[in-house]
Amino acid sequence: MKHLLGLKDLSRVEIEEIINLAQTIKKEPEKYSRSLDGKTLAMLFQKTSTRTRVSFETAMTQLGGHAQYLDWRTTNFTLGDLRDEIKCLARYADAVMARVYKHENLEEMIKVSEVPIISGLSNLEHPCQVLGDLLTIKEKKGGLDNLIVAYVGDGNNVCNSLIIGCSKVGIKINASTPKGYKPADFAVQIGKDLKMFQFFSEPEKAVENADIIYTDTWVSMGEEAEKEGRLKIFPPYQVNRNLMNLAPQALFMHCLPAHRGFEVTDEVLDSDKSIVYDQAENRLHVQKSILLSLIKNK
Repeated sequence: MKHLLGLKDLSRVEIEEIINLAQTIKKEPEKYSRSLDGKTLAMLFQKTSTRTRVSFETAMTQLGGHAQYLDWRTTNFTLGDLRDEIKCLARYADAVMARVYKHENLEEMIKVSEVPIISGLSNLEHPCQVLGDLLTIKEKKGGLDNLIVAYVGDGNNVCNSLIIGCSKVGIKINASTPKGYKPADFAVQIGKDLKMFQFFSEPEKAVENADIIYTDTWVSMGEEAEKEGRLKIFPPYQVNRNLMNLAPQALFMHCLPAHRGFEVTDEVLDSDKSIVYDQAENRLHVQKSILLSLIKNK
């Protein structure tokens, strides 16, 4: 593994190695506190962030390294050629984490970068999020075998990575989205090829026998112009008490930030079934695993 642009590029073994290392680091963080001594991570943001920025920055600090925050809008990425800027950045840093709108930008970066490129999110995938999610599911359910994850809502980048990640580690994944808002074809094809993915028009069918019910915002960054239309279409896909009651054993997950009263109700988000804050914390531990796998061994 030289870069991490999406889970479609990783094998089951590679995914499991990242999760297993994250578990080890989480149990004994002090053993890894100098692992990236003297190393630098450049963090490049086109999109705003809370969890991705803080978890990566804290991860580098706790591994003995340093992270630099770069707002795309206040750098010469707005003026220069992307390839030139990345070539220069690679001369300063040991890895680059980039949170971008277009996945094509990440693909351009890896063509010219001499250091690992890590996707902090693109329009196609959110791999670091779902690696943290899989770690959380493994912790809460005692493993990854014989499980069903139901995703309800917008078939966005998180949904794409969830379908791929779950399918590759042997978790059955159901999705229910409105017409016109289905997950990407490439993610669906991977899930179908592995015989782990099913699509349901009705959320109630998708969550039957689910161990995890997962949702995300109905309006992602960059889609603000669609907000009014989306808010008319998505209410039947809200995760509320009635939906959760259809799968009594299910835990609730959300990558955050949540829009309370829209994709999820307060009653669900604040319930004892909700594991969203453990899920958010695990971004830190899995990010450490990713950084060690890419930087220490490069």
